[in-house]
Amino acid sequence: MLVALYFLLVFYSWLIIARGLLSWTTPRYGSGLYRLQALLVTVTEPYLGFFRRHLRPMAVGAVGIDWSFMVALLVLWGATALFMRL
Repeated sequence: MLVALYFLLVFYSWLIIARGLLSWTTPRYGSGLYRLQALLVTVTEPYLGFFRRHLRPMAVGAVGIDWSFMVALLVLWGATALFMRL
C-alpha cells in the first residue's frame, strides 16, 4: 500500500515538472502537445492552485515569477520522504 502511494506521489511530481516545462511553450490549438498540456493542467491544477492562491508571484523587475510550482514540489517531495519513513 505504501509503495503504491510512493509511486503515485513520484508520478504526480513528474506530472508537475512536465507541466512546468510545457508552460514555456505555446503549442498550436488542437495539436497533440496542446492536448497534453491541457491534460496536465487539468490533473495538476487542483494541487497547484492551492499554492498559487496563497503565494503571490515574486516581482523581478517588470516580470512576476510564479514560485508555486517549486513550493508545491518541495511539499510533495517532503510528503514522499515522510511516507517512506513509515
